[in-house]
Amino acid sequence: MAVLRTASVLLLALVAGCSSTTGRDAPSSSAPARAAVSPAPAPAGGDWPTYHRDAARTGVASGVPQVGKLAKAWTADLDGAVYGQPLVVGNTVLAATEGDSVYALDRATGKVKWRRNLGTPVPLDTLPCGNIDPLGITGTPVYDPGSGRVYVVAETSGYRHVLAGLNVKDGTVALRRDIPAPDGNPRNDQQRPALLLGHGRVYVAFGGLIGDCGQYKGSVVGVPVSGSGPMVTYVVPTSRMGAVWAPGGPTMGADGTIYITVGNGAATSGAFDDSDSVTALSPDLKPQALFAPKVWADDNVHDLDLGSMSPALVGADRVLMAGKRGVAYLLRRPELGGPGKIGGEIAQQKVCGAYGGPAVAGTTVYMPCIDGGMAAVSVAGDQIKVRWRGPSGAAGSPVVGGGAVWVADWSAGKLYALDPATGDVRQHLSVGELPHFVSPTLSGDLALIGTMHGVVAVHGA
Repeated sequence: MAVLRTASVLLLALVAGCSSTTGRDAPSSSAPARAAVSPAPAPAGGDWPTYHRDAARTGVASGVPQVGKLAKAWTADLDGAVYGQPLVVGNTVLAATEGDSVYALDRATGKVKWRRNLGTPVPLDTLPCGNIDPLGITGTPVYDPGSGRVYVVAETSGYRHVLAGLNVKDGTVALRRDIPAPDGNPRNDQQRPALLLGHGRVYVAFGGLIGDCGQYKGSVVGVPVSGSGPMVTYVVPTSRMGAVWAPGGPTMGADGTIYITVGNGAATSGAFDDSDSVTALSPDLKPQALFAPKVWADDNVHDLDLGSMSPALVGADRVLMAGKRGVAYLLRRPELGGPGKIGGEIAQQKVCGAYGGPAVAGTTVYMPCIDGGMAAVSVAGDQIKVRWRGPSGAAGSPVVGGGAVWVADWSAGKLYALDPATGDVRQHLSVGELPHFVSPTLSGDLALIGTMHGVVAVHGA
């Protein structure tokens, strides 16, 4: 669990509005269910139905005009902080709050179309540790075009984690289902990662509270989109910790393989416990492959693990991964790691401490760096090269569109539009108090961003 210690022509064409298509290979051919069920389809038009727009979490928007002068279009004050990315479905913006409410806002005006409250959030003073008060809906929801529902997970009184499916048209609750804590300790579990849709399921990941207090284990649960039927579960095989907490959530390849990152675990010597890793899972959440750095034991001792950033899937057979230590690892798919899971990376390079969700445009990965501003990193064959670093403090999770890279400085409450070739600032705008790891949404001529008080829409995208 995180404890904050606190171009080429092709590239320019991509960032101007073409969605990146990156091939994804399965870690193993032993899971027959993969060929039978594909991930959710790519979003159409200006829709943004999931964290970083698609199941591969590329964060690249199509149909976005070239960046112009930024100005606030509207501000929606809601009943709590919006830690997750706002979603866009047609002319509706969907935002979920720490007040355990889901809002549908008019995309043009910010006016509330409907609001649905799902329960009473949990006050911080009733939790063993943490830094969100109250704790309600933290993970980015996901929209299912097949059912017309948006799925969210709300933490409610009694430390219950409730999956709800709401009809986007009118906000009616079509289903509710409790998700029992796979580790048996719901009071110590936090649902921060973005939800993932695929294989007829909503995948929900859990980590711990900031401070790593109490007994907990990182986990992922797959719940049928119907709300009924058996759930599938993966629990990190450590005796304690091993959080799956990166805000970008699980990442899905085109073949349906699910990739997660795992935080520091209890093991600090001796037998490895699958913590501090990139882990590939089958659709039914069976482990298929894993990578951990050779320094995993020291990472676990000093809280320098890989769990703070979701994996970046690049090209047909590569993964770029970095975490709190600041070392980026280039991995092969499907095998990820070497013999015995430890080591086996193609290359490694010191880049930055990475927290949040990266964006991927072609062979360039835009990394959310907490130290010194975000980084543009190219993957050329078997080499990692840092092309540029963004403004100091611009530590949010970046997205790409309209000929710009969009990233927030959450400590200063600013939204930046950067030149994708150089990192130079094209525009910036103060948008108010922002949550950690915040990531903007791009839709048409708007950039939308969750704040500590609601949502701000910015013209000029």
